[in-house]
Amino acid sequence: MTTGYALKASAPPEPYSEAQGSTPPPCWFVYLLRCADGSLYTGITTGLERRLRQHNGDLPGGARYTRSRRPVELVHQEPAPDKSAAQRREAALKQLSRRDKLALIAEADQKWLIEDSDSRAPA
Repeated sequence: MTTGYALKASAPPEPYSEAQGSTPPPCWFVYLLRCADGSLYTGITTGLERRLRQHNGDLPGGARYTRSRRPVELVHQEPAPDKSAAQRREAALKQLSRRDKLALIAEADQKWLIEDSDSRAPA
């Protein structure tokens, strides 16, 4: 079932491979949502897709703040190694001004676009 709500990743996920000896991906994320009224919402989760669906009302459990501001769009995400680190980063993001949050989103988008274009360049 398609909901019409797009996940917008700030950066492509890193591949995980035990054979290559890389570490497993973090299980916590700090995220920023842009609400329909233009406001920004910050939260943490272990499941970005599930949490976005909750915020948009597709699943029960969305935050009270976003219930009256649907639809919401994921505009930024950051991995965190554990819940404590995610909570600290969430608190730090909540202290940022709106202007600084928008700059963070734009910077992450620009970095993702550059990395994406580099991966498409002929060798």
